[in-house]
Amino acid sequence: MAGLREQWRRNAMQVIQQKALDLFEERSFDAVTIEAVAAAAEVSPSSVYRYFGTKEGLLVVDEFDAMSADEVAATVDPVDPVGSLLRMVRRYEAPADGAAALPDAWRRVPFFFSVPSVRAALLASADATGKRIAPLIAQAGTFSPSQARVLANALTFGYLATLELWFDDGQTRPIAAYVEEGLAPLRALWI
Repeated sequence: MAGLREQWRRNAMQVIQQKALDLFEERSFDAVTIEAVAAAAEVSPSSVYRYFGTKEGLLVVDEFDAMSADEVAATVDPVDPVGSLLRMVRRYEAPADGAAALPDAWRRVPFFFSVPSVRAALLASADATGKRIAPLIAQAGTFSPSQARVLANALTFGYLATLELWFDDGQTRPIAAYVEEGLAPLRALWI
C-alpha cells in the first residue's frame, strides 16, 4: 500500500511542478503565487506547501530529494559517481515520448540562474545532496569521510556549474556533454 501512496505522491508532485512551470514561463516567477499554482494543478495551496515548502521549492525539488537512502544508494555508484550523474542526465535529457521540447527537468534551469531566490534555494539543495552522497563515497573505502564530503560537494556544485555553462551558452549542445567535459577532472579521482 505504501508503494501506491508514494507513486500517487510523486505523480501529484510532477503535475504541480508542470503547472507551476507553465505559469512561471507565461507570467514570470515573481508574478505567480502558490495559490495560482494550486488552482492550476487542482490541489489545495496546503498540498503545494506540503510537497515543496516554498515557491522556490517548486523549481528546486526533484525526484532525488524524494528518494530513500536505499534508492540513493542504488542510484549513485560510489566508485563512479560522475558516471552515475551522467546516466541520470542522459535519461532526463531525452524526452520519454521523443518530443523535441525540453523535459520539465530542463525547463527549470533558466529560473535557477535568473531568479536570485531560486538560485539560493538551489545552492541549499546542492549542499543537502552533497551530505546525502558523502557517506556513500566514504563507504567505498578509498576516501576518508572528510575527503568524501569535499568530493560530494565538488560533484554537486560542479554539476550546477555545468548546468550554468549550458544555460549561458544558449543550450546548443547536450547537457551531458557539459557534464562529461566539466567533471572529467573530478571523475579521474575515482577511475
